[in-house]
Amino acid sequence: MTNDTLQASREWWSQQWLDLLDSYRFKKRLERARNYARQGNVLSIEFQGAKVLARVQGSEVEPYKVSLSLEPFSNEEWGYVIETMSRKAIFAAKLLAGEMPQNIAEIFTANGLSLFPFTLADVKSKCSCPDKANPCKHVGAVYYQLGDRFSEDPFVLFQLRGRTKEQIISDLRQLRSGKIEADTSEISNVQQSIAHNKYSVKIDSFWQYNEPLESSLVVIAPSSSETVLDVLGAIPLAKEEENLVNSTSSDVVMKYLNTIYTDVSQKAVLAAMNVGGS
Repeated sequence: MTNDTLQASREWWSQQWLDLLDSYRFKKRLERARNYARQGNVLSIEFQGAKVLARVQGSEVEPYKVSLSLEPFSNEEWGYVIETMSRKAIFAAKLLAGEMPQNIAEIFTANGLSLFPFTLADVKSKCSCPDKANPCKHVGAVYYQLGDRFSEDPFVLFQLRGRTKEQIISDLRQLRSGKIEADTSEISNVQQSIAHNKYSVKIDSFWQYNEPLESSLVVIAPSSSETVLDVLGAIPLAKEEENLVNSTSSDVVMKYLNTIYTDVSQKAVLAAMNVGGS
């Protein structure tokens, strides 16, 4: 598999980690480190808090001891980051599914932090080998192996910054459930308020308005020639046993309703103008 094929198959966050090492100017040393990683010379990798401890088989019988770490974020800084993550469901969903959101770096940047190291100098590393160069090929091999670990589990990258997968998932779930409960409580309060208002209306006084109106704003006018009956159209009378009600019956009903509607409208105008009333 070529380097281009390997690069294309890696997850973006894993590749970004490896790009930092690939920027190292001593290419021969990088090639030896890559071969060490591929050939299985990295015998073990484990975490001690935020620090990576590894054993790498070199030219000697006894494996070399390698340590590698980044500057961990404080509890307060992680609190801000996870709070920001929890506000966006897509971030929480992807992380809980074991996937790194594409723009995860923005979450850290928004809180004045950087998830990825800027330079190799930001990666603190030590090796028990006699090589004075840093990173040596043994450190480089561990670095490459971590890139593969990141592809399998993006939470490994977070652990280098001081938070384990279990801690992040627990905090995210707690914050997300709190937000859901708050949203549910708010909706319930609104529903209760609506229900209270709905059932506390007094029907007897619903159409009454006891405050005086500004006379200049009140316009009393008879209804137009087009009434609500005209807008609704003919009433579709139902079947009566086996006999259909004919159109004449429908016309009679509509005329009767129209007479009532006109009479009510006229009385409403008279009442509004206080004509013939006390």
